[in-house]
Amino acid sequence: MDLHAWITQQVERVEEVARAVEDRSAPWDGQWVADGNSAVRTVNGHVLLYRHGPDPLKPGLADHVALNDPAAVLRRCEADRRILARHALDPAQSHSHLFAPACQGCGTEGDCDDPVTENLNDCPELLDLAHAHGITPDVLAALVRPQPPERYTNGGILTLPITTSGVPEALRGPRWKP
Repeated sequence: MDLHAWITQQVERVEEVARAVEDRSAPWDGQWVADGNSAVRTVNGHVLLYRHGPDPLKPGLADHVALNDPAAVLRRCEADRRILARHALDPAQSHSHLFAPACQGCGTEGDCDDPVTENLNDCPELLDLAHAHGITPDVLAALVRPQPPERYTNGGILTLPITTSGVPEALRGPRWKP
């Protein structure tokens, strides 16, 4: 599993938890709000979290819960998915036998359009997302790094494999061999 796949797995887990507590049926529909120190309610007033006893909830707890209602969490997951879609393996680079598995979202630079981030696991955007999802140095070190395809050499000279699979059917003769 590479960094992109690990983040995708974390987003799926967070979405699953958010959807498990999401209930838009009456009377629970509506955004969560904190009402002072003692409760979190839906906009229409139904109590979701309440501190029983003489002491109020820990300061900030109700606000924290209200800010992390399922709708807000699912919006953040959608934003993470958009970043993941932009910062994925660059198909133009990763399928070539000349280039590394670069990040498409980081773009290219220089006269030769070299990838800014040559390996997807080094993408600063993905590393920031991974940090937000709690990646540890040990987990990061254990992830598989996408590797470039093997290069073909002919007597020390770099050559590309000859492939005829992309030849249109109309150009194929009677003795065609793929």
